[in-house]
Amino acid sequence: MRSDILSWRYSLTATVLLLSPFDLLASLGMDMYLPVVPRMAGILGTSPLLIQLTLTFYLVLIGAGQLVFGPLSDRFGRRPVLLGGAMAYVMASVGLALATRGDVFLALRLVQAAGASACLVATFATVRDIYAGRDESNVIYGLLGSMLAMVPAIGPLLGALVEIWLGWRAIFALLGLAMTFPLIATFFLWPETRQRTETGLRWRDLLAPLGRLNFWQYTLSYGAGMGSFFVYFSVAPWLLMARHGLSQTLFSLLFASVAIAMMATARLVGRLVPRFGIARIMATGMFCLMAGAGILALTESLIPRSIMGFIAPMWLIGVGISMAVSVAPNGALRGFDHIAGTVTAVYFCLGGLLLGGFGTLAVTLLPRQSAWPIVAFCGFVPIIVLMIRHFNRDQS
Repeated sequence: MRSDILSWRYSLTATVLLLSPFDLLASLGMDMYLPVVPRMAGILGTSPLLIQLTLTFYLVLIGAGQLVFGPLSDRFGRRPVLLGGAMAYVMASVGLALATRGDVFLALRLVQAAGASACLVATFATVRDIYAGRDESNVIYGLLGSMLAMVPAIGPLLGALVEIWLGWRAIFALLGLAMTFPLIATFFLWPETRQRTETGLRWRDLLAPLGRLNFWQYTLSYGAGMGSFFVYFSVAPWLLMARHGLSQTLFSLLFASVAIAMMATARLVGRLVPRFGIARIMATGMFCLMAGAGILALTESLIPRSIMGFIAPMWLIGVGISMAVSVAPNGALRGFDHIAGTVTAVYFCLGGLLLGGFGTLAVTLLPRQSAWPIVAFCGFVPIIVLMIRHFNRDQS
């Protein structure tokens, strides 16, 4: 099915193929680099603290940068922000591949993160422009979210293989080369989707969604969904390989099974939304997270040595994650079509802070070689979302 916007003539499948490389490469810029982080201080002759900052600042700028690029995309359009962000990412990646000093390396990581942030804002705002109020948006959001969820599983392995075969500089060279192809495709194929208005750039629009309970409901829903996966990703290697002694291959297969459950659910959500509405789908996702947490608590207490006692409840949690992230963007942005880029930025920034804050707290305070961090996160955060839903009168 094609968009109603005359300038966008592509099918749903073509749209996903055109948008997804930007989101995947934004995440790979973090995950492919992880295997070489311990060696980078010695390679560049700098301190471990500066190398840690190349990770921390990348994550911070991915979220905070959207607060800048969101309003810019509303004022000047999605296309220039996307092209500019992609070009910055390519140039920074090439520079990182050639860097020999720590301070230069850190500065280029900031540029790379800014480019990635601009790409994320422009792509998600474009989806809203094209499919606002339509079921296809839930499918695209769900697929993009599930693809991004799989990157932490394959990114480090891919980075390690590249480093072994070609050296660490090839990691950044390949990232830059990979971004070049969607950049060229965008230049020739991506039309502007922003509906032009006379409204100027208004930074106060950043505060506009904060007074809407509906926005908080779906932003927290996104944080609950992706935060659950963040905690799972942080705990699973320690629990499955260190505690249960699984090989890296078997661990990877079991880890990927949860992501597969998420992607399968994302394909179904588009069919379910017309019948049940996004509010019910979101609530069902929250109940799946809590139910999975309850089952996981039982298996952790009664059969802690069972691998399937951990993985099977995670499939249910994966279903809940996918339901949450599939409908959350559409719900959070409803009523803000005129400033979709700005609200998208606030949504991802707050959602990222929430999932990072609560998720890190769970992983830090509870034993990492156990399922208890997942139980705590999936059992607590969805309750907050459902409480907000109870008081929110703007449901659909």
